[in-house]
Amino acid sequence: MKNFEKLKANYDFNRLYRRGKSFVSPTVVTYVRKTSGNRIRLGITASKKLGSAVARNRAKRVITAAFRECLPCIKQGCEMVIVARSRILDQKSTQVAETLKKQMLAANVWCENEYSE
Repeated sequence: MKNFEKLKANYDFNRLYRRGKSFVSPTVVTYVRKTSGNRIRLGITASKKLGSAVARNRAKRVITAAFRECLPCIKQGCEMVIVARSRILDQKSTQVAETLKKQMLAANVWCENEYSE
């Protein structure tokens, strides 16, 4: 089982916003950057535009659950920031996982042979 580290420092997020490649969908925006390391790093953001703290925390929980579902198929050595958008409040984690899969395929950080549906 692969593990991932959480991004917490502001400069890590800013570096990904500037240097990462972005992939947009109605539910999430994903910034991906390949690194030379052998680990997966993830940051999740949800702005106050989403609503109350309850809504923002639910959005972050849905994204985390979707990411954990996709984690076995993600290549080592990448950093990503996932930004929640307003439509995520109507989505389940499995639907968000499919969106993340499409975005990671486009970012070339997905190992197709390990994915099992």
